[in-house]
Amino acid sequence: MKNFMSFGDAETLFTKIGLLFGKRPSTFTGTKAEWEALTDEVKAQYVIVNITDDDDFVGNIVDELIKGCRSAVTSNAVALAIENFITKSVDDLENYYVKDDVDAKVAARLAVQAGAGFHNSIFRGKYLGNEVTADQYDAIAAGTFDDLYIGDYWTIGGVNYRIADFDYWYNAGDTACDKHHVVIVPDANIGSNQQMNDTNVTTGGYIGSKMYTTNIATVRSTIKSAFGNAHILVHRELFTNTVTNGIPTAGAWVDSDIDLMNEPMVYGSYIFAPAPNGSTIPYLYTIDKSQLNLFKHRPDLITTRQHYWLRDVVSSASFACVDYDGYADHYYSSRPGIGVRPAFGLVKE
Repeated sequence: MKNFMSFGDAETLFTKIGLLFGKRPSTFTGTKAEWEALTDEVKAQYVIVNITDDDDFVGNIVDELIKGCRSAVTSNAVALAIENFITKSVDDLENYYVKDDVDAKVAARLAVQAGAGFHNSIFRGKYLGNEVTADQYDAIAAGTFDDLYIGDYWTIGGVNYRIADFDYWYNAGDTACDKHHVVIVPDANIGSNQQMNDTNVTTGGYIGSKMYTTNIATVRSTIKSAFGNAHILVHRELFTNTVTNGIPTAGAWVDSDIDLMNEPMVYGSYIFAPAPNGSTIPYLYTIDKSQLNLFKHRPDLITTRQHYWLRDVVSSASFACVDYDGYADHYYSSRPGIGVRPAFGLVKE
């Protein structure tokens, strides 16, 4: 008789008993006859055994684990030690794996928490209907965001308005944003053929562009009609208003409701926006300095198979954009055929 375990013996043993230690348990649900018809090898996969016609299922678990552990080793002393360990642990096992209470135990460990932090961490992608309900607006106003998660969406007027973040602008701005909100980004362009400027210039930055002053107006009107003007968050943003030799050099705080995204909101960093060169520091000041959680969880949703503008100045003639093919890009300001996919905040009032 051997007094040691081979590598194969040890692997089999710890596969069986390892399920007791933090690994995701495998569950069997069925009748006692169905359980007994399984081979020992198959039984060894299960820790949670829900015998539908026999309430003594914890005993089944322990018996099978002991049997499996004995078959996994050749040293009787080791097998007895494992048996004692399992038997001693049965009370803890029974306390956790109580019939019909497994889901409740799991839910308790993964309890839903209120607030932006928890809700920003989960992508769900659930259809929420064709309007925002009173309860949903209440949850937004309270900052609890009950039953709202990243990727959830409303379909209004044929447009999927998808939750991209929770409280993204909260407490930011020269005047602090003090309203809890959800950030919405439509799945596709709302304006499909808009120019940043009539000619290839970026002289006035985003604030001075024709997009900001004129072209985005129809998009804003569409969104406000969908949700109601009172439900669109107005917060303070720092946008560029001066460009020198193709480099943004100044900006201003303005009221913002529905505007183009910038590169950090989409990609998580600047891509084409000018960088400091040792003598000039571009005016890249922004409160929109982190990637929206929608695109963290689902970077594939950055790509819509449509071109759409971003508000970052790239040169004296071009602004940043997301290309049809999904890559980061920039285009001359007067180029037609580029769409508008804005971001905006939704509030109770």
